[in-house]
Amino acid sequence: MAGIQEAADRIYQASQHGKPCEPVKDLLEAGGVEAAYACQEINTKRWLDGGRRLVGRKIGLTSPAVQQQLGVDQPDYGMLYADMDVPDGEEIPIDRVMQPRVEAEIAFVLGEDLDSEQLTTADVVSAVDYAVVAIEIVGSRIADWKIGILDTIADNASSGLYVLGSQPRSLFEFDHRLCGMVLERRGEPISVGAGAACLGSPVSSALWLAKVMARSGRPLAEGDILLTGALGPMAAVEPGDVVEARINGLGSVRAAFASGNGG
Repeated sequence: MAGIQEAADRIYQASQHGKPCEPVKDLLEAGGVEAAYACQEINTKRWLDGGRRLVGRKIGLTSPAVQQQLGVDQPDYGMLYADMDVPDGEEIPIDRVMQPRVEAEIAFVLGEDLDSEQLTTADVVSAVDYAVVAIEIVGSRIADWKIGILDTIADNASSGLYVLGSQPRSLFEFDHRLCGMVLERRGEPISVGAGAACLGSPVSSALWLAKVMARSGRPLAEGDILLTGALGPMAAVEPGDVVEARINGLGSVRAAFASGNGG
């Protein structure tokens, strides 16, 4: 389908030149979600061939609040690469991500493969080595965030960067369903939520993702990082902002944005 390749090229060129593009849903509507993921896969192969290292996955749109923000009604997923990792508190040029917004999440790091379509909740719990608090810095290659579900899937689930906390906990050390989250800027809350926002639990979110990835031919493997979904609404950021996410039982993590462009 020519439209899939055209959509992938449009998004790739936007990422290369740092200039957002027009929505791609018009090129993908005939094939629906399947076409959008085919578009994402074209650029996944392109980036891997270019030397990027795949280190995990993100699941997006698990929170009803975020779904409402974007006018969609189902989760999606995207790839995480090594060059998307930012150390806690390291200054981030505001132009490193197009149209950046932030979300607070729970990240899992796998100690075992999850490579079957017939996984159970118990399989996921057994496979997770540890969890940490995380901030995902999402961005859109689509101009003005004018996205529907096809646009965001094609655009690698609107991925940008991520910051992981440094206080690893096993799943038995905190309540991953009821843990409260607050995301603050200059001490003021800009987003609040709880673990249950992720399809009822981050474990349920990870189970959904693992099954889908096994079915798609890119199964989750030992060492993979899983961003399990936002616990509350996205929030926009500006140059000079420092945001801090705190999740009960997991500690905190910060994302600091430079006061000017990175040049």
